[in-house]
Formats: sequence, C-alpha cells, structure tokens
Amino acid sequence: MKAAVVGAGSWGTALAAVLAKNGHETTIWSRGAEVADTINEKHENKVYLPGIKLPEGLRSTSDLRDALSGAELVLAVVPSHAMRETMQRAAEFISRDALVVSASKGIEDGTFETMFEVLAESVGGEDRIGVISGPSFAAEVATEVPTVVVAAARTEPVAEKIQTAFANDRLRVYRSTDIVGVEIGGVVKNVMAIATGASDGLKFGHNARAATITRGLAEITRLAVALGAEKETLYGLSGLGDLVLTCTGDLSRNRQLGLRLGRGENIEGILEGMRMVAEGVRNTRAVKELADRHGVEMPIVNATYKVLYEGMAPEECLAELFGRPLKPEFD
Repeated sequence: MKAAVVGAGSWGTALAAVLAKNGHETTIWSRGAEVADTINEKHENKVYLPGIKLPEGLRSTSDLRDALSGAELVLAVVPSHAMRETMQRAAEFISRDALVVSASKGIEDGTFETMFEVLAESVGGEDRIGVISGPSFAAEVATEVPTVVVAAARTEPVAEKIQTAFANDRLRVYRSTDIVGVEIGGVVKNVMAIATGASDGLKFGHNARAATITRGLAEITRLAVALGAEKETLYGLSGLGDLVLTCTGDLSRNRQLGLRLGRGENIEGILEGMRMVAEGVRNTRAVKELADRHGVEMPIVNATYKVLYEGMAPEECLAELFGRPLKPEFD
C-alpha cells in the first residue's frame, strides 16, 4: 500500500520504518522541515530517534497535502492534545477509502474522547478507523527488536488489514475488536508509570513496585469495563503487557518523570527540560475527571493527580493510600 504517517516523533518514525521495511511506499509528515530534511538526506531522525538508520525508501515532507496524496493507509501519531487540530487539517487530503489508524495514546482534554473518537469526528467514517497499541518502545521497534502489539477496529476485516500492514518477522501483531479496552489500557498505563516511577524514586522497593502495577491494573480494568470494554482485553498486550513495560522499562518517559518526582524534583522543572511529551501528565487529569464522571474508584490515579496538580509530596500519598479502609481484594 501507499502509506502516510502523520507525526515524526520517535513512535511515528519507528512505525514509518516498519511500514517502509514491509514494502509499503511510505511518507512521513513532520511539522518541522528540519526533521523532514534529515530523514531524506541522512536517513535518520536526529531529533527524536538519533543514531538509528532508517530505510532509504522512507520519504519525509513537511507538507500535509504532499504526504497524504493517494495514501491508502494513514497512520496518525501526534500527541493527544494535537490530534484533533492536526487531523482536521489533514482531512481534506485523505481519501474516503483510506484506512486511518491511531498509534497515539491519550484522552482529549474537555471532551474526554479517546483518539479513535477524535479521529472519527475529524476525518469521518468509524468503520475505516482503527488503533494499534501494546508494549512497544520506539527505539526497540525501529531497531527490529522482537515486539508484539495488537491492532483493533470495529470489525475483524479492518483489524486484519491493519494487522497485515504492520506484521513482519520482528513485529507480531494480534487483532481485536475491543477498541475501548485497547485504548483505555494504553492511556491509563502512562499514569501508573508515573506512580511506579515515583515509588522507585522514593526507594520504596520491589514490593511496592509490584503492588502499584497490580493494583494499577485493577483500576485500569474498572474504568475500561465501565466504558464498555471487555475485561479480558485488559489482561492482554494493550493492558497488562503495556502496563508492565511502561512501569518498569527505563526508556519510558512517564516512568522517568515519576522517578524524578520521587527524588524530589518539581513537576515544572521536569517538564521544562523534556523535549518529547510525557502523555501521562495530561492524561492523569483527563483520566481522573473521566473516572469521577463514571463513579469509578481510582485511588492511584487520584494520588498521582494530587502530586502533579495539587503539589502533594509523593511520600504523603503513600500514607493516604495505606490509610484507606480495608476491603476484599476482589469486589
């Protein structure tokens, strides 16, 4: 297929490399000409994925019309807060028959919509829209480290098209029709990674890390099911798999942010020094508000919110979490 990737950050670049290596004629759109030029001339994204050789057939441009013209597969990989604006601009250049896939993880502020829902409103046609998610660091995918993810769409045939487009001997892709479960797992795990990182930064140890991940999964599952997801999805790649990776892998920006919080740095100073987005910061607020709307109990999310937005010290959150009324493990 002819493929267009909207977004030349680390994850967009890695997935563009996969598509190009799979034989698809692939163009990646970059907001800045500097990144596009280095991809075309040096076959490297020196800003967001330095040191990794990209396929010579991968082309880049900073012109949306140029990138999207004739594309049969459009992959949207921009930060969640920029998804609507970017894809509304892109919509006029996207064919009505094109398959549109989100690889971004987030909930839009204000609307509380997932990226699937934002894409459906921005480019139209829910039946042709899908998502791809799962435990996957961009640098490892770009260097062909064995990775397994999941593609989801409303229908099996569309999910299978996405699966086929991305799968190769180093990237195994499963498929699902539970878009809600796949997306919510990918969103809330970023919040849990901040919490787990903060615990590790405070040197609370392995016991606390395991507890945060396990109880974090319980919170993610409660919210996802309340929104219509299938429970088993959260025990799969886009739920437990992505949660474990993001909470424990040091390539995780959200985990790194949490580590720094636990070591005593303030959130403003941390964010000033980050070039790439840690989606968990915005998502913490959106997830908390979404949970409140649906009456879903999410104590770890609430604690993370208090650290990020109310100035509570991370160590104070431990006392608050441990001071909650005792209850059965499973309701």
